[in-house]
Amino acid sequence: MKRALMLLTAALLAIMLLLIGYLGGRHQSPPSPTSAATFAPEAGGKKVLYWYDTMVPQQHFDKPGLSPMGMQMVPKYADEGAVKDVVRIDPATVQNLGVRTATVQRRVLASAIQVPGTITWDLRQATTVSARVDAVVSKLEVRAPYTVVKAGEPLAELLAPQWSSALAEYDALQHAQSADAKDLRAASRQRLQVLGLTPADIQAARRGSGAAITLHAPQAGVITTLDVREGQRVSAGQTLMTVNGLSTVWIEAALPQAAAGTVRSGTPVTVTVDALPGRSFHGTVEILLPDVDAMTRTQRARIVLANAEGVLSPGMFATVQLNPTPDAAVPVVPDDALIATGIQTRVILAEGDGHFRAVSVRTGRAAGGYTEVLDGLHGGEKVVVSGQFLIDSEASLSGALERLNDASAHPAPATSAPMPGMPMGGKP
Repeated sequence: MKRALMLLTAALLAIMLLLIGYLGGRHQSPPSPTSAATFAPEAGGKKVLYWYDTMVPQQHFDKPGLSPMGMQMVPKYADEGAVKDVVRIDPATVQNLGVRTATVQRRVLASAIQVPGTITWDLRQATTVSARVDAVVSKLEVRAPYTVVKAGEPLAELLAPQWSSALAEYDALQHAQSADAKDLRAASRQRLQVLGLTPADIQAARRGSGAAITLHAPQAGVITTLDVREGQRVSAGQTLMTVNGLSTVWIEAALPQAAAGTVRSGTPVTVTVDALPGRSFHGTVEILLPDVDAMTRTQRARIVLANAEGVLSPGMFATVQLNPTPDAAVPVVPDDALIATGIQTRVILAEGDGHFRAVSVRTGRAAGGYTEVLDGLHGGEKVVVSGQFLIDSEASLSGALERLNDASAHPAPATSAPMPGMPMGGKP
């Protein structure tokens, strides 16, 4: 009996020891999440609402220490968020995370734009030489494309029965004296003109045998296309060759869409080509062509350049520098300061003593690592250029960004969004 009592006492003692160990283990376990309405004792003269991990700001804890992720937790004070759209982060935390700021300056961004271009023919100087009647090419004076010709230089001789009969009729009426004969001679002369014979062609045919008509170059330039060969039969209207002048050339420059908005007709340009080192050519933008390349998403600008010396050849690659008229000075921010959400673009303003505020901005051109701010900033403010992830998490936690989005969508003043389980802005 005594032995049974001793065994029972030992069992009860073991159970008590296990219970004490279990309760002690629970007491020493990491802090557990708590609601936002839990208030911890005051720390540093400020009331701490809860502690949280900056990487997981939606989890709240009632005691300091390490979070489940192993990060040191930071306090959330009761007086934070009292100013609308402003969040506060402990200055020591800001310094440890390397948050950097930059002052918003007013300046004119560099407006010079450099883009690639290609030299092409000035199509306004292209002239087509064609057959006005059915004929045979009896002789070609120009036998290869890209031959340089002078104005009035012989190009080809054609044998055409229609020309021969019309010329014979015109010659037969040259000495007619009656009024009716003179009318017939005038009609015969008009027929020769319709058939494409100039006064010089008529005189040359009358001096020669009259069997062949010589075609002459209508202008100085280059034979860009040669579509016939000697001895070939051609029909009326068929193209024989094309003569293109070189006194001016076109340059087609590919402009990115952002740069195309600053270029206008008459914008001055400077052109350089690798084939002519040390030389530059000046011209103006004639027109922005109304189409955008589907592959590169660039818009072409047509530039007219004088080429009196003929040193610029179609097909050359060129570097085109456009110089749009400088705009007025506007606030600019470093590109790193911009936070693009897909719906809006914003920056984080640093207002001192660890206070930060999110501001929606409307941006313009970008150059040299800076971006124009067309609306939202005036100059002189300080914007955050690094460490925005911490401030973004704080702003999301306090509802500042939600209020910013509401203000962007609705011009009327928006009330602040309450924190879960925590009255803010006078709302339960």
